[in-house]
Amino acid sequence: MNSPQALNQAVIAQALQDLRNGQLRRCLALGFTEQQLAALKRPELLSVLINAQVSWCTVKVNSAVVQRILTQANAVTEEVATIDRLLRAGASTEMMSRYHGLTHQEVAMRRDVLGLPKRRGRHPTLDEAQDVELWHRWKPLRDQRAVEVSDEAAMLQLALEVAEDMAIPLSVVWAAIQSWVDQDLV
Repeated sequence: MNSPQALNQAVIAQALQDLRNGQLRRCLALGFTEQQLAALKRPELLSVLINAQVSWCTVKVNSAVVQRILTQANAVTEEVATIDRLLRAGASTEMMSRYHGLTHQEVAMRRDVLGLPKRRGRHPTLDEAQDVELWHRWKPLRDQRAVEVSDEAAMLQLALEVAEDMAIPLSVVWAAIQSWVDQDLV
C-alpha cells in the first residue's frame, strides 16, 4: 500500500495554518484557487487531498534567494569573528559602538562571553618610547598599503595588527593614531 505524499501533507498543513491566521493571500500565492480553499473547510475533501497517493504540488528552489541568505550568513560569521578579535585586542566600547553599532551592554556581554576581564576606566596612554615604536611600526605599513586616513576600516585594520604585534590595547593605539591624524602628522 502506498503512503500519502509528505509534501502534500506539508502544503495542506501550511495552508490551513495560513487560513486560520487570516493569510488568504499566502494561500493563493501557494497556487490554491478560492474554490479549492473553500473545499479545505470540508473534512471529507481535506482528507482526500491529505491522503492522495500522487503528488499534486511541487517545490521550486529560488537559487538567488538561497545564495543571498548563505552570503549573509557568511558575512555575519565574519563580523562576529572581527568583533571578537577587536574586543580581545582591547577595543573600547566607544569604538565598538561606532564601527559595529554595539551598545555598552552588548559590549559588556560579549566581553563576558569571551572571558575577558572587566575593565574599569581608561587604559594608560603610551609613554614616549612606545609612541615612537608605534609610529615606526604603523607608518611603514600604512605607506606600503597606501591606506588613506579617510578609510577608517583600513586604518582600523592597521591599528589592530600593530596593537596585536605590540601587545598594546587597541583603544590606546587607535587614540594615538587619531591624535597623529588630528595633528596632520600622517
